[in-house]
Amino acid sequence: MGNVVILLTITYSHLIEQPMYYFLCHLSLMDLCYTSTVVPRLIRDLAAAKKNISFSECMTQLFTAHWLAGVEIFILVSMALDRYVAIVKPLHYMVIMSRKRCNLLIAMAWAVGFWHSIALLLMVLSLPFCGPNLINHYLCDVKPLLKLVCKDIQVVSILVIANSGMVVVAIFVVLIASYILILYNLRLRSSSGRRKALSTCSSHIMVVVLFFVPCIYTYVLPAGSENKDKEISVFYTVIAPMLNPLIYTLRNMEMKNAMQKVFAQVSL
Repeated sequence: MGNVVILLTITYSHLIEQPMYYFLCHLSLMDLCYTSTVVPRLIRDLAAAKKNISFSECMTQLFTAHWLAGVEIFILVSMALDRYVAIVKPLHYMVIMSRKRCNLLIAMAWAVGFWHSIALLLMVLSLPFCGPNLINHYLCDVKPLLKLVCKDIQVVSILVIANSGMVVVAIFVVLIASYILILYNLRLRSSSGRRKALSTCSSHIMVVVLFFVPCIYTYVLPAGSENKDKEISVFYTVIAPMLNPLIYTLRNMEMKNAMQKVFAQVSL
């Protein structure tokens, strides 16, 4: 509901013209779609006595979840780029972050997410699986599936870490570095401009940390090791998408004003 409210508020207000809210609109759409691949099945399984999933459904969930998560990660990168340009190069902001370039960044996010996901799917489909066909997870993810493989998974585990773990770590480092540069450049701003920029950036940093830190824990450790993947993955599959609307609306006066205006228009 929170993500739907953000989608409608931005789409039916002047905020859609601003690159930051344009990206936020797409982030809310990704949160909505991503959780829809995980949470409905999780709720069903919690209520069911037998928690079965077919092989084709499992592969579909694996592909879709990684595709949408990949898109979400690169949207977060685009949002960091937008804030960097707005604060470090404010005079060139509208030229650099034109609508054409924003659309290109979104298209790249979908393309990169797709190639990441299809590479992971093709790798999993090439593996020989054997019993007991039971995974200790609420989600068909690559690491619990590797425990059902009938051959040495050392090489495959390294490929998974390279495909998911190292990519997530690299992007997280780039994002944190960009926000450090932003904070460094804020020292030249007035106190009011500094407060406004800090409020926006702190929201972005909270979202990035909530999403990336659990992802790094899950995908950097090798597949054979015993860890808390199932418990930790709740953070980036359920909690982070649920908190994103609260983080971006409660700390943003423009969003709250736009929500009131859209609500007033709808109620008339």
